[in-house]
Amino acid sequence: MTPYEEMGGEVGVRSLVDRFYDRMEVLPEAKVIRAMHPASLNESRDRLFWFLSGWLGGPPLFVQKRGHPRLRARHLPFAVDAAARDAWMLCMREALVETSLSPETRDKLTTALFQLADHMQNQNTNPRLPLVGGSGEPT
Repeated sequence: MTPYEEMGGEVGVRSLVDRFYDRMEVLPEAKVIRAMHPASLNESRDRLFWFLSGWLGGPPLFVQKRGHPRLRARHLPFAVDAAARDAWMLCMREALVETSLSPETRDKLTTALFQLADHMQNQNTNPRLPLVGGSGEPT
């Protein structure tokens, strides 16, 4: 069974997306990512629903409607740093808790979504220490 099916299909994924954006609207810790979105979140809700539908094993709605997700490229106009990643994950973790997913599936999705969110970073707010002698090892 795919996570899409385990979540209850379209209704479950839409509910996850709505819970995610509801948290983004109210959590003070999510202010940084809320500011990256338009005043109305309706289009953002649809796009995340389309993406997650296919990503979770359901119909590839995003690909059908908008083409390849190219997530990193689509997020380049926004300054995505570790704080933004963590704010996004906070909203998503809280939304996932309210799904019908098994704890095992929820944990796997949380890990996979963190990797995805981490990949979206395009701002280095925690630069590496200077390298010594080209060894690749931090000083």
